[in-house]
Amino acid sequence: QFHTHYQLTPNPIPSKKSLTQKHNPKNNLKNIISDSDIVRWNVEISSHMRNGRLEAALGVFNAMPRRTVVSFNAMISGYLNNERFDLAQQLFEKMPHRDLVSWNVMLSGFVRNKNIGAARELFDRMPQRDVVSWNAMLSGYAQYGYVDEARKVFENMPYRNGISWNGLLSAYVQNGRIEEAFRLFSSKTDWEVVSWNCLMGGYVRKKRLVDARKLFDQMTNRDAVSWNIMISGYAQNGDLFEASRLFEESPVRDVFAWTAIVSGYVQHGTLDEARIVFDKMPVKNPVSWNAIIAGYVQCKRMDVASELFEAMPCRNVSSWNTMLTGYAQSGDVEQAKFIFDRMPQRDTISWAAMIAGYAQNGHGEEALQLFVEMKREGERLSRSSYTCGLSTCAEIAALELGKQMHGGLVKSGFETGCYVGNALLVMYSKCGSIEEAYDVFKDIQQKDIVSWNTMIAGYARHGFGKEALVIFESMKAAGIIPDDVTMYYGITPNSKHYTCMIDLLGRAGRLDEAENLMKTMPFEPDGATWGALLGASRIHGNTELGEKAAKMIFELEPENAGMYVLISNLYAASGRWGDVRNMRLKMRDKGVKKVPGYSWVEVQNKVHTFSVGDSVHPEKDKIYAFLEELDFKMKQEGYISSTKLVLHDVEEEEKEHMLKYHSEKLAVAFAILSTPSGRTIRVMKNLRVCEDCHSAFKLISKIVGRTIILRDSYRFHHFTGGSCSCGDYCLVLSFQGFDGQDTTNFKLEQKVVVPSEIKVFELAANFGIGKSVLYLQVDSIGCVLAMVE
Repeated sequence: QFHTHYQLTPNPIPSKKSLTQKHNPKNNLKNIISDSDIVRWNVEISSHMRNGRLEAALGVFNAMPRRTVVSFNAMISGYLNNERFDLAQQLFEKMPHRDLVSWNVMLSGFVRNKNIGAARELFDRMPQRDVVSWNAMLSGYAQYGYVDEARKVFENMPYRNGISWNGLLSAYVQNGRIEEAFRLFSSKTDWEVVSWNCLMGGYVRKKRLVDARKLFDQMTNRDAVSWNIMISGYAQNGDLFEASRLFEESPVRDVFAWTAIVSGYVQHGTLDEARIVFDKMPVKNPVSWNAIIAGYVQCKRMDVASELFEAMPCRNVSSWNTMLTGYAQSGDVEQAKFIFDRMPQRDTISWAAMIAGYAQNGHGEEALQLFVEMKREGERLSRSSYTCGLSTCAEIAALELGKQMHGGLVKSGFETGCYVGNALLVMYSKCGSIEEAYDVFKDIQQKDIVSWNTMIAGYARHGFGKEALVIFESMKAAGIIPDDVTMYYGITPNSKHYTCMIDLLGRAGRLDEAENLMKTMPFEPDGATWGALLGASRIHGNTELGEKAAKMIFELEPENAGMYVLISNLYAASGRWGDVRNMRLKMRDKGVKKVPGYSWVEVQNKVHTFSVGDSVHPEKDKIYAFLEELDFKMKQEGYISSTKLVLHDVEEEEKEHMLKYHSEKLAVAFAILSTPSGRTIRVMKNLRVCEDCHSAFKLISKIVGRTIILRDSYRFHHFTGGSCSCGDYCLVLSFQGFDGQDTTNFKLEQKVVVPSEIKVFELAANFGIGKSVLYLQVDSIGCVLAMVE
């Protein structure tokens, strides 16, 4: 609206010449204009500005035959109140004369516009200052966390009033410097009630209820806010008895006091008591309704939350956001989107909640589409929005879009924070760009344990053991204490550690030891533990043990498709095709479906997805022809298809054909054809890569002279010049499906070590760096621990 007006008006700000030139009495009424007329016009300007009518205000201003400083101040103040700082500044600079009010209004404008440096320059330019000027500068520093600068302004003030003292006190409290706030408070006695409340609120936020109560008891004059601060403090910290006692003693039980009690019960899980208090409330405001609705949302009782929401007489954006978040977190994305679409207005929390709902429930593409839509609609992107977007990019490996988000973060000034920095770390790492992940890691100014663990895990997943060790040693040097994610000495092993050790023993062929460890572990074996034993049984052909493990898994996790596939593969490897067919029928009868294998690659900002033997991609003929060409060249290099991996009762030639068109091979071939020569290829797969594809990619990287980075469900493989970053020491495990999916094989050249003197299980692996490395797999994530002699 305003933008259109200023395009149509040739010059919304009069020139300095026109403002100072003398008017010809013959052409205007200057000589007969009274002061009362000027006052009337000034009032009219202020009225227009208060109602957002900038065009009308400017029209009055331009038509005035004579203007005073008050006329200019009314225009400048109006522009600032309507968030047109640019026009306010232009008019201020063109003023023929300024008074103290002009300077103070513009000073406050700079502070409101978050340009504290320019505010200080203007403050220093002022020909004279009063207490309002000093307070504006103090307030500006305090608002943006420059507490020491605020204190210096306070100390240099020639005169201080109550606003000055409260300004510095508030600066200390808001920035957590509670001891300095107390010293300032103790330096004088004639504080107002608002000052007592300010310090008392600071103690409550610091959970120092004893100090807050001491202050409360010393107050000779309390208002409703004083009582509410203490009631809220006790309620939020779980002392609901004392909160209720103060509530009964309070001379004024307003809606805020009632809401504090309701919120206290909600926060501590006593929803029934919260509802009783809520129903007794004589007056309810949106905060009261939102508190009780949030309680039902937290308890996953969306039916009751929905009833209250629909009965709510006055909803605000927080009410809608609470329901939206509740549905998203409970997995009902469709209902969450219904709420989102119904919202009369949205804020950044609404968008972030919907994006997170999509991302957390496996709708990555929808999440990214909504992120782009949010940006197009001009909505301010928050840290949370960026973090959700980056997490989604990481999951679907959309590197180019992730880079665009990174650029947006830099422009927004968010990229240095630990919270967003960790999301960037994960995005680059999972998208196969470990070098850029490390660049982000270096730029995180305050690294937390998540930052260090993410970088270590990133290098480990990419097969860079030496670099992971360097980060680990730097972590210790920085004084960061490793946790159970880092998996350092001294932790008590949990069920995941035991499962990992059982998996390692089993893969090494030590099935008896694996089974004995399972019997002696201080936990009941879960589906994952039995699954590790089943996998090992399949690898080593121990059908009896495999059937035992499968029976337990089917009882614990009857819907686990992977375990049906494992036992079926075990039967197939033993030539028991009848049992294989029976297992297929069992899966069909129980409605269990195996997750199909697929791979995808990002080319020119578009994600191309492939399944085994893909017949729908528009470039399929070109891709298959190129694969035949590559197959011929690979055989010249000595490549032999690993037909033993195909667990189907078919001829050898058919097995070779089935291996040739795995989804990852199709994706790599398409990427080679579609990207410039020499560019790194990044391909993602939802299952683990099979040994045949692993061998093929080593040769393909050599033949085409490209680096191929493959991310499977376990780790990254960097294929360059005929070798892989895993050094062929990685545990490669993929599953043969019933419809020509990927096959199962593994290669184990590690030595399993079980020290008796410590309670941590270790795997000694060689990463080609001349020393052994302590290596432990938990939650399908490989993490390097430490160097051993």
